[in-house]
Amino acid sequence: MLYVTETRTQPLAAGKPKSRSPEYHLAMGVLGGLRTDLFHDAFAYRLLPPMSTEGPLARRLPQRLRRYAPWTPHAFVVASALLSLLVGIEYTRYYTSGFVGLLAALIPAAAILMTLVRPVAAFWGSLVSTPFVSILVGRGEWPWSPSTLFAHFVVLTVVAARTRPRTAGWMWVLTAFFGLTAEALVPHYYGSDTVPFLFVSALALLVVTVRHVRREAAEEVTAQQTVTAHERSKRTLLEERTTIARELHDVVAHHMSVVAIQAEAAPYRVENPPPELEQAFATIRENAVAALTELRRVLGVVRAEDYEAPDAPQPTLADLDGLLANVRDAGLPVEKAVTGAVRELPQGVELSAYRIVQEALSNALRHAPGSAARVEIGYVIGGLGLRIVNGPASAPVMVKSTHGAGHGITGMRERVAMLGGEMTAEPAADGGYEVTVFLPVPVVEEPASERGDR
Repeated sequence: MLYVTETRTQPLAAGKPKSRSPEYHLAMGVLGGLRTDLFHDAFAYRLLPPMSTEGPLARRLPQRLRRYAPWTPHAFVVASALLSLLVGIEYTRYYTSGFVGLLAALIPAAAILMTLVRPVAAFWGSLVSTPFVSILVGRGEWPWSPSTLFAHFVVLTVVAARTRPRTAGWMWVLTAFFGLTAEALVPHYYGSDTVPFLFVSALALLVVTVRHVRREAAEEVTAQQTVTAHERSKRTLLEERTTIARELHDVVAHHMSVVAIQAEAAPYRVENPPPELEQAFATIRENAVAALTELRRVLGVVRAEDYEAPDAPQPTLADLDGLLANVRDAGLPVEKAVTGAVRELPQGVELSAYRIVQEALSNALRHAPGSAARVEIGYVIGGLGLRIVNGPASAPVMVKSTHGAGHGITGMRERVAMLGGEMTAEPAADGGYEVTVFLPVPVVEEPASERGDR
């Protein structure tokens, strides 16, 4: 018994495109690149920009010649066009004369000049005009004459320098196809110039392509370095703000603890306090304890994994003499001058002032070894003034120091901005460096009872 199995072919869904092979997609991609590079906007106006004067060769030129350096590419193109014109006139005068000879010499030179404004159109003009010039001359090499050979080489090089490496490859392939086809179809009596020309032009385009790749790589590295520097600056700023938040935690926590203790003890200092007063103090204490708890949570968020809470209290201006002694031991002579009536300032201001002086002296140790420094502290009405100045470096060896708690000028500015102060940091007239800071301190008016007792 014979069994027959019926196989049915499912028709393609209406509107569903048939899948293409990988070779087809590769070929379409290649042709798409050719169309984009040499056919799309082939006659677009693209003026040759001036050359940058930041290169190593341009920087070595005398100042009088350096101002003309940006126009070097334009001068090269114009000189090449003039040379092509002279070669064309000298070549064509043996075979033809008059207007025809002049026209045969002008066409290659015009193709070179066109690279200044329309580079892709210059390539097509040079390629198409090559057999036309040979026909005008009537005799000689085919398909290249000396002027067209030189002109097309210059056009290939200039256009490749103005476009991208893929365009240079397409121009070389089309030139090879044209030259080999023209020599195969039309008989000629002289040796072939196409193969040597293709070899020399390939070397020139290779050099241009390598230059392209190096320039793009340098631009990419520069852009990456810019982004990295920006990210590093942001990270430094965030780290410094985190450090400030950790240090101020102790100050704020101390104040909140005092508020909570005072609110708890206040009702016991009054005989028979009213219930409303007791409830008010209880509410104050609860809010102070809640704020202290939230403050500790915030500190846990900004605390690094390797952070260890300090055992000693945060430093103030009273501890500045110990800091100056350590700096002197590190090799930086420093003196201190205090003006105004010394008074106790808010802990946040004292801590920030101490850290600013510490960081400024650390910078002097790192960047100006062998110099001397001076710290001036001025207690004025409404604030505290600081001036830290160091002289120029007298020793070439960089002295490393462990002083400092921040990231230089960035940390100082953050501390000053947090307190609403002002700061300037700039080189001094003698070659050193000067940091000037003003930290505002609100004036607290004394109670009337205390003023009456005086």
